[in-house]
Amino acid sequence: MARAAQTSKQAGSRRKKRAASARTNGKRAAARNGRLGTSSRNSIPEGPRRTRGMGRGGHRLAEAFGAVERLPVLAESRRRLRALARKPAGSEAEVTGVVEADVALVIAVLRASSDGAEEPGRVWGVADAVSQLSPEGVADAAAGVDAYELFEPPDEWQDQLEPLRRHSVATRHATVRIAELGGHANWDELGLAAMLHDVGTLVLTRFYPGYFELVAHRSGTPEERIQAERRELGIDHALVGGVLTRRWGLPPSISTAVERHHGLEPEGPAAVVALADQVAHHGHGDPVSRYRLAALCERAGVDSERLTGLLVEFPHVQSARRRAPEPCPLSARELDALRGLAQGKVYKEIADDLSLSASTVRTHLHNVYRKLGAIDRAQAVLIARDRGWI
Repeated sequence: MARAAQTSKQAGSRRKKRAASARTNGKRAAARNGRLGTSSRNSIPEGPRRTRGMGRGGHRLAEAFGAVERLPVLAESRRRLRALARKPAGSEAEVTGVVEADVALVIAVLRASSDGAEEPGRVWGVADAVSQLSPEGVADAAAGVDAYELFEPPDEWQDQLEPLRRHSVATRHATVRIAELGGHANWDELGLAAMLHDVGTLVLTRFYPGYFELVAHRSGTPEERIQAERRELGIDHALVGGVLTRRWGLPPSISTAVERHHGLEPEGPAAVVALADQVAHHGHGDPVSRYRLAALCERAGVDSERLTGLLVEFPHVQSARRRAPEPCPLSARELDALRGLAQGKVYKEIADDLSLSASTVRTHLHNVYRKLGAIDRAQAVLIARDRGWI
C-alpha cells in the first residue's frame, strides 16, 4: 500500500512538472509571437500580431515595397526633365543632375533602366541609368509616376518625402566630398548608395503605422535612433533598404553599403556612406557622436583635420568634379574590371566577382590601359573617375 501511494505521488509530481513545462513553453512562444522582430538578423518581421490570417505579413510587406517603388516625384524635377528632353541636344550630365536631386526620381529611373537591361546589376550609378535610358527615356520614366509640389506633398507621405529628399541629397553631396578626400574612385556608385541609404524608412512607415512618431522623430544621435528602431520593431531601416535595393537588381556593393551603413564596423563603401550620413546630420543641426565620427574617419580613410574642415563648411563646400561629355570607349566587361581595381581588388578577386578567369581579367585591364593611354592601374582609375565613367 505504501509503495502504491509513493508511486501515485511520483506520478502526480511528474504531471505537475510536465504542466509547468508546458506553461513555460507557452509563455515563451507567446513572447516570441508578440515581439516585432525575429531571431534572424536577415529576416523581416511580420509586424504586431493581431487577428491576421497566415501570410498577411508577407502581403503587407509586398504592398509596402510597391508603394515605395511608386513614390511621387517632385513636380519641379519632372518639369525640368521635360524641358531637357525637348532640347535638340539634351545633355545627359544635366539630366543626371536633375535626377540626383530627388530620391523618388532616382528610384523611378533605376527601375526603368533595370526593366530594359539585358544583364541585372549593371547600373552602377545614376549616370549609368541615364545613359541607358537617354534624356527622353528619363522624362518618360518620370511621367509614369505621380508628382507633388514642393509645399504640397501627398497626404500619405506628408511628413516624410521632403525631409528624406533633402537628407538624401545632402548625404550624396557629402559622400562625393568624402570619396574625394579619402581617395575613393567609385564616386557614382557611392553617390547612388548615399541617395538610397534611408529608403528603408519609407517601407517601415507603410509597414508599421505610427513608425515616424514611434522612432524616427525621436531626438538623439543616428545611433540612438537606430537602436530605438531595433528595440521597438526588431529590425532597422538599413536592413530593409538592403533588401529593397537587391530587389531592384543593383550591384551587391551598393546594396551592402545601404544595409551596413549603421553597422558597428562598416567597411569600404558602407563606411563612406556612414560618415557622409553623419556629416549630413551635423549639417541639419542634429546631434552626432564625435566618437562615431572619429571611428568612421579612420574606416573611410579620411584625415580627421580634413573632416573638421568639411564639417565647418558643409553644405556650402563644393566638389570640383567634372563630367566629360565624350562617350566611354570601354566595353561593359572592361568597365567592370576597372571598377574592381578602383575598389582595391586584385585580379583573382575581380575574376571571382565577374565569374571570369584571372587571365581574362588581365586581358580586359590591359585593353583598358591601352584605350585610356594609362601607364598603370592607378592612372587608369584616375582618368576614368575624372571623366565620370566610374
